Amino acid sequence: MNRPNILYIHSHDTGRHISPFGHAVPTPNLQKLAEDGILFRQAFCASPSCSPSRAALLTGQSAHSSGMLGLAHRGWKLHDYGQHLIHTLGKAGYESTLCGVQHIAAGPDSVKIIGYDGHIATPSMRARDVAPAAAQWLENAPDEPFFLDVGFVETHTLPGESLFDCGVGDPRYVLPPAPLPDTSRNRQDIADFKESARVLDEGIGQVLAALEESGRAENTLVICTTDHGIPLPAMKCNLTDAGTGVMLILRGPNGFQGGQVVDAMVSHIDVFPSLCEYLDIEKPDWLQGRSFLPVVRGASEGVNDEIFSEITHHAAYEPMRSVRTKRWKYIRQMSERGKPVLPNCDDSRSKDVWVEAGWREKTVAAEQLFDLLFDPNETNNLAHEAELSPVLEEMRARLESWMERTEDPILSGPVPVPEGTVEKSPDDLSPKTTGK
Repeated sequence: MNRPNILYIHSHDTGRHISPFGHAVPTPNLQKLAEDGILFRQAFCASPSCSPSRAALLTGQSAHSSGMLGLAHRGWKLHDYGQHLIHTLGKAGYESTLCGVQHIAAGPDSVKIIGYDGHIATPSMRARDVAPAAAQWLENAPDEPFFLDVGFVETHTLPGESLFDCGVGDPRYVLPPAPLPDTSRNRQDIADFKESARVLDEGIGQVLAALEESGRAENTLVICTTDHGIPLPAMKCNLTDAGTGVMLILRGPNGFQGGQVVDAMVSHIDVFPSLCEYLDIEKPDWLQGRSFLPVVRGASEGVNDEIFSEITHHAAYEPMRSVRTKRWKYIRQMSERGKPVLPNCDDSRSKDVWVEAGWREKTVAAEQLFDLLFDPNETNNLAHEAELSPVLEEMRARLESWMERTEDPILSGPVPVPEGTVEKSPDDLSPKTTGK
């Protein structure tokens, strides 16, 4: 079988804040990719934390099932790196190569630990270094089918001349996302984010142009996504849609063409089984997701009637689980803390605005129920509304059933950290490994 190549492009902390999803963000290359391919409007990560999210997509299972319950650079690992997608593809004749960010293994032997066939070394994980390296590789790509993994650090916050270290944006005519107030500091954060998104888009454009020039574009499936929401308060590391909603665009032969928009709910864990069906290869028995090929090919029924997500450890311990249906979102805090865990929010001007206003003392409800039709920003907790008790019971049952069948370790009590793991206190303010 003449199987297509796979170009897997992923960013850091972008959510859906790009132009194909209706945002005033300068991303023309992503816009063109969407117009030529298929855009999933309702795609969600399985965990809005960097390593757990990527692990879920690449193993086709929840973060707690894969073992990646926290960040790789802080000490967490997969139970079995043989469950990574590249090993299933390798059995089908694919050569795998990494260029840029991977974030599911740490240390100098990380590429070997994961098991890539090749690695393109770059001076940094930034688009300015990753994009030309990936483009050069594509000029001399192998004849056998390849899986090229291209990861960009943008749009993560970085130390530099701006919050995102991609230039200072113009804050005058921008609007912060719905969870955040419209203040001058919040506007500057979003202006800087837009600059980072512009740099990301240029890098993606350079890689896609090289793919076209190589003559391989028509026989290459492009998968473009991100790990979770943007790194500002109430987004990244939150189980609301602002944290779990992700861009997902696919373009390639045999159905992933034509500028289609899919409204069916899909999860990152659905990518692996979808590829297995698309490539006609056997599905590993550990996969927990469902193929979304039927809706791509015109099926009237959706892929999922429920989507699950989780956080356990990020910079600090903050265990929570969620289930989402088309109408409802249910979030359960799995500890009795009842207060925000601020180290799990990246440092920013927007964070300072909330901290100065008393964010530390805000109460976090143990159970949260949101009506996504009337409350898409998930601000009005309905868990204590008597008339909605049947809905609450149903959502509880959905979540508990999923936790039981996936053997979620949180059911047995607090999840301990591996030996040597770098963990912040939930009472600290910053995720930085030094200081409070």
